[in-house]
Amino acid sequence: MLVEHESVQLNNAAALLSMTSAVMTDLSMTNLPYSKIRLANGIAFMSGDIAYADDGTIPEGIEAQTALVLMRIGATLATARLDLDDVVQVAIHLVEGVDFAAFNAEYRKHFRDPLPIRTTVVASLLAPRARIEVTVTATQRD
Repeated sequence: MLVEHESVQLNNAAALLSMTSAVMTDLSMTNLPYSKIRLANGIAFMSGDIAYADDGTIPEGIEAQTALVLMRIGATLATARLDLDDVVQVAIHLVEGVDFAAFNAEYRKHFRDPLPIRTTVVASLLAPRARIEVTVTATQRD
């Protein structure tokens, strides 16, 4: 159980699956040496996430990848009783700068005012076919 001010480490996809109803099957990522989400003093820090579908594939197109990765992030935040409304900071890594406008159009559908602060950079990603990686920081509501 997650409790405010308690640090929680999810070491692999099996632990995440046991804590959420969302299906997270990026099985190739289960043994990497990082936590998916950590809570410290009411702040949730998340590792970067990409748009893995339930079957382990990555959908085509920046709009589909943006929608899916934000859905996955929402599911991970839910394990800490948080949601996208609790996000205060977002870091975006796009593979192609030409995707910026289409990404922004989809991104805006998922966040309400006040919008999180955000950094967007163009960078190559390790996952083949991934066009976006998203990292968020969220805070527990007062």
